[in-house]
Amino acid sequence: MIKSLAYTSSNIHGDIAISGSKSESNRLLILQKIYHNLELKNLSNSDDTIHLQEALASKGDVIDIGHAGTAMRFLTAYFSATAGKEIVLTGSNRMQNRPIKILVDALRSLGADIQYVAKEGYPPLRIKGEKLTKNKVKINGNVSSQYISALLLIAPTLENGLEIELQGKVTSVPYIKMTLALLNDLNIETDWNENSIKITPKKEIKSKTLTVESDWSSASYFYSLIALSKNGKVKLSSYKKDSLQGDNSLVETYKNFGVKTVFKKDAITLTKEKIELKPLTLDLVSSPDLAQTIVVTCFGLGLACDLIGLHTLKIKETDRLVALKNELEKLGAKVEITHESLHLKASYKINSDVTIETYQDHRMAMAFAPLALKTKINIAEAEVVTKSFTSFWEDFESVLV
Repeated sequence: MIKSLAYTSSNIHGDIAISGSKSESNRLLILQKIYHNLELKNLSNSDDTIHLQEALASKGDVIDIGHAGTAMRFLTAYFSATAGKEIVLTGSNRMQNRPIKILVDALRSLGADIQYVAKEGYPPLRIKGEKLTKNKVKINGNVSSQYISALLLIAPTLENGLEIELQGKVTSVPYIKMTLALLNDLNIETDWNENSIKITPKKEIKSKTLTVESDWSSASYFYSLIALSKNGKVKLSSYKKDSLQGDNSLVETYKNFGVKTVFKKDAITLTKEKIELKPLTLDLVSSPDLAQTIVVTCFGLGLACDLIGLHTLKIKETDRLVALKNELEKLGAKVEITHESLHLKASYKINSDVTIETYQDHRMAMAFAPLALKTKINIAEAEVVTKSFTSFWEDFESVLV
């Protein structure tokens, strides 16, 4: 489905209730499967979370998680540590080309029985659940934090707990901290000292109810809308200042674009303020999922930007650095990329009636949508947004007045 967008008004106004964080939801669902007396509220309604719920409830011996990368990583670890369970874990064609060797090697070093069904280093995986007794593992700290979180989530189920040695520079630290904080919420003891993380085993927890905070990544597209508007005011719920999500860095980042954030009770209100706009230099190593939104915002405002810390974008739903370069250049942008950075030159001209390819990547569709305030734009595979934000198009159009 190609969605055509063009808006003559750039006034933004409305109230949006965004569903729970996909990142928090998916971690908590694994923990709920381990600890049955954990109740969860405000779970994400994203495709990824639904796929994970279906996979955890499945009685079959083949589990297909589609495009859900988080589910692939977390389930690989979960099923490896579930003694007596034997399954084949697979996904979409794109998923079968996303590397997983680093996680598999780490799990094998703990005694896991995992075999590659087709291509070495990639899904599908044949997993025979074992009782894992080893309690030390090494993994590179500069890989996807989901590999590390996958290990952390199963750590309390291991009879001797787990010590993870992170080798080299650690990236996506907020996501690791999120996982540790959720473990702490269940009174599971954790200790992160320099490059060593230790998790104490815990067989049972007391009954607990946790409410998932709304997703900050989903909020980013409304930050971009406000930034590109002439004036606007949008209320988003449910959010809190002391968020576990690293993407709440939006609050500070979007001050550069004149977006003011006010916290009140369980909501945030975004308003547009007039400021002097300046070129942006930013290290997104802790929040790489914001890169696409920020780059498109800069382009829409005619600002140059230099973004670094983006090496994990190459192993997402698509190679996001290449995808951004391709699609921005269609619109008239001048972009240079390296293996871990993107450099956008200032330009005030935006080509009209361009079709943006999304590469089956939900964030490509949502990041480019706010440009409809500046030019007519067409979004290919617009339905891909359901991967993380089911009601995105309805919510997006509801605030355009």
